[in-house]
Amino acid sequence: MDQSYIEPFIESTRNTFSTMFQTDVDVSPPEPCPPGGTGHDISGIIEMSGDVEGSVVLSFPIETARRVCSSIAGAEIGDDIESLSDAIGELVSMIAGGAKARFEGKLVSISCPSIVIGGQDDVRGPSGEGGILLPCTCDCGEFGVQVRIRQGAPVSDAAGGAIAG
Repeated sequence: MDQSYIEPFIESTRNTFSTMFQTDVDVSPPEPCPPGGTGHDISGIIEMSGDVEGSVVLSFPIETARRVCSSIAGAEIGDDIESLSDAIGELVSMIAGGAKARFEGKLVSISCPSIVIGGQDDVRGPSGEGGILLPCTCDCGEFGVQVRIRQGAPVSDAAGGAIAG
C-alpha cells in the first residue's frame, strides 16, 4: 500500500489522542494485517468510498477500551457495553475523518461506524487489496488501527473531464 495512504491515518490517530486525551501515541512501523485480525475485544469500523475506497478498523483489548472510554466520558465506564460502543464509534469517526481531510485533492466519503464486540476484527478490504496494521501504544494501553485501501477511479467534473487526484 502506498505510504501516502498510510500517513494520514498515523497523523490523525496521533492528533485525535493528543486532542482528546492530552496523551501521545507511539505508532510502531506498519505491518501486514495478521490473518484473522488482531483478536482485540472491541472494534470500530468505518468504510470509505470515492477516490479512496476501503476500510479503517480501530481495535482495542477490553481493558484499554475501558480506560480510553472512561477518559472520554470523564467517569468510570466499567462494563457498560453501550457506552463503550458509542465512544469507540466516536473515536474511529474522528480518526477516519481526520485522515479523510488529509487526502488532498480527493473526494472521499465515510460511513457511519459499526462496532464489533468479541475479537472478530478481521474486516476484508477491497478485492485484491492487502491491509496494514498500525500497532499503537498510549498511556491507556495498546491498540491497533487497520487500514485497507485502494485508490478509486478518477472523479469526473460537471463538464465530463476527469478531476486530478
